[in-house]
Amino acid sequence: MKKHAIPIIFSVSILLLMIPIYQPLATYLHPLVIPVVFFCVYVVVFSIALFFRKETVTFSVKTLSTGLGIYTLSLLVLLFFRPNEQDYGAAHNVNLVPFSTISLFLSGNADPLVAFYNIAANIVLFVPFGIALKWKRRNWFLLLIAPVLAISLIELTQHLTNRGSLDIDDLLLNTLGFFIGYLLTPVFKRIIKISS
Repeated sequence: MKKHAIPIIFSVSILLLMIPIYQPLATYLHPLVIPVVFFCVYVVVFSIALFFRKETVTFSVKTLSTGLGIYTLSLLVLLFFRPNEQDYGAAHNVNLVPFSTISLFLSGNADPLVAFYNIAANIVLFVPFGIALKWKRRNWFLLLIAPVLAISLIELTQHLTNRGSLDIDDLLLNTLGFFIGYLLTPVFKRIIKISS
């Protein structure tokens, strides 16, 4: 428990400092975003603490699988269920031009908070899936194709259900999140031990 105390306190402090950011985003994000962000911040803080203290933590396969399952369900809720049952409608945007949405967000013509959230969340929220996929898989073809297929399915489903836009830039950013997860996997293998 001692290992967790400082990371929990630090993570809660970060979340409290971020309250002004949550209020404007709350108009179009599901409230579940708060525990999801807390979880992400906590994992980062806890991992950094373990890495620098050269300590490890052991999880069972069942615990990690359950955690990833809950995280996946939470992410699906964030992607498909918005406050006030937001419906993007038949005329919502379809962007098949790479980097056009990213360019808009980086141009300064979009709300800075919304731009930061969209770029950061589209990358960071998919990092855990990259770590999970790379942990056991070494086949680079699978590591390249699995993220593209999974994210394409999500984007297409959001479009068909009018719960989001079909945007090639989301695919690029989400895939980047997977690849960052691949790069971070050796670090996590140093601090996380898996028991059967």
